[in-house]
Amino acid sequence: MDLPDSPGPPKVLVVEDEMLLRMRAVDIVEDAGFIPIEAANADEALAILESRSDVDLLFTDIQMPGSMDGLKLAYAVHERWPSIKIILVSGKLTPTDGEKPADSRFFGKPLEVKRMIAELREMIGEGALKLIPPDISLLVPAAGLIEHHSHRAPRASNGNASNEFLTAENDSLRLLLEQASIDAEVLLAQAGIEAKEREAADKLKKLILEELHHRIKNTLATVSAIASQSLRTATSIEHGQQAIEGRLIALGRAHDLLLQARWANADLAGTIRGATEPYDSGGRGRFSISGPDIKITSGAVIALAMTLNELCTNTTKFGALSVPGGSIDIAWVVDEAEQRLQMTWSEKGGPAVSAPSRQSFGTRLIGSLGQQLKGQVKLAYAPTGFVYALDVPMTSLVAPA
Repeated sequence: MDLPDSPGPPKVLVVEDEMLLRMRAVDIVEDAGFIPIEAANADEALAILESRSDVDLLFTDIQMPGSMDGLKLAYAVHERWPSIKIILVSGKLTPTDGEKPADSRFFGKPLEVKRMIAELREMIGEGALKLIPPDISLLVPAAGLIEHHSHRAPRASNGNASNEFLTAENDSLRLLLEQASIDAEVLLAQAGIEAKEREAADKLKKLILEELHHRIKNTLATVSAIASQSLRTATSIEHGQQAIEGRLIALGRAHDLLLQARWANADLAGTIRGATEPYDSGGRGRFSISGPDIKITSGAVIALAMTLNELCTNTTKFGALSVPGGSIDIAWVVDEAEQRLQMTWSEKGGPAVSAPSRQSFGTRLIGSLGQQLKGQVKLAYAPTGFVYALDVPMTSLVAPA
């Protein structure tokens, strides 16, 4: 049964499986003056649409895991709820007009903030949230770290930062890909590969370059999201710079792990150790890490590494690692009957903690990990220390056999 329409600004359903990119899209929607509703895949999106009748626009990525991709979702929505406007985005595919639902619009990743805000307003109105003044659009959305303390950080006053240099379709990227193509052709010729073999090699080269292009664009979109989130409520340029650097380093470590695993299944324990090692100064063993051997997918590696970086940064500033005697236990078990992984991060020996008075980027990020992996996240600010608990189905972590 549909819920009655709710008053207020228009509602935008954001569907994106990558948590950082979903958070980025949510901020764009809010900055346009609208209310975002989040979903991590098409199944969640359809469930939301079936339960309420106040969604004005669907904002969906095309490439998503699950029962249907974003393009099929768009067609399903267009057929069942024709009044809902549709925006499609992708870092790899560029659908033709004939492949898209009627009156839908497509945009490539990384998304241009000013353009997306303008498109949203053109499609469904001016909005009413007014979260940012019109002249601050170049200060792209971002946020600070998780905070155990409760004061609200003021918005940064340096408003001329721009992330236009992160646009994937720039000359540098084009030249990089062209040079890669030239280098591949030269190597093939030097190797003396015959024409028939070279034809097969050309097809493989094309496939590799297309995948490289896709990964670069996705990485640029992720970097753009990190930069914008980190600047959104930074108290100073220095604070924003430190937050961006820390998060990019964490992203780099996650990619190192995936490279070692050849972008296949990486070790859960190795992912956790890789994320926490830089914060265990002098190797003093302030982290206790224990759990069964589990191989996890590349998407789970990146999501978990980014979450652990937020937890580590936070505890170093405000939690157990901010004092000499503090320590952290990270443990996980697998419920074989339910086929779920339960992991806890427990801080001990640190200062007293309390729940933050605002939802910062870090808090949103670690909470989004549960949604990313179709599970649940619980945060507890106990007298003995902060506790983070993750409960997710194994199917979200382990690739199908």
